[in-house]
Amino acid sequence: MLEEPKRASLLLRSVAKTIDLIIVAAAAEMIPRVGFFAGLAYLLISDGLFNGKSLGKQLTGLKVVSISTGKACSVRESILRNLVLCIGVALWRIPLIGWVITLLIVGVEFVMLLGSKEGMRLGDEIARTTVIEEIKSYNTEGEKKCS
Repeated sequence: MLEEPKRASLLLRSVAKTIDLIIVAAAAEMIPRVGFFAGLAYLLISDGLFNGKSLGKQLTGLKVVSISTGKACSVRESILRNLVLCIGVALWRIPLIGWVITLLIVGVEFVMLLGSKEGMRLGDEIARTTVIEEIKSYNTEGEKKCS
């Protein structure tokens, strides 16, 4: 019998996204001009790489899956689910107006995530994805299985 995947907690999702945003900020600071756009590109496609796990999600044990198929998020779904946040990150560079718009975007995403029975933010609704805690399988001796 297959176990129903556990929806990711708000805390784990927040930590994973914070790690990804730190990567974006580091890229922007380390490689002037190009780094900012490389960071935005990473943020857009990161959930579609590495079997549905951005670097932040890998570190927190989370995975983005398609609601319809249950399979790992594709690059297309990753772009759809992260586009709203990328717009906010891009606008952050505009003093005052950009900051307000970014905070509104993050606020809407957060409120939708809190108010959703399925634990879906706006980007998840658009892409029809959800974030789950990855199920780890172990053999009878308690060692992690390689799959």
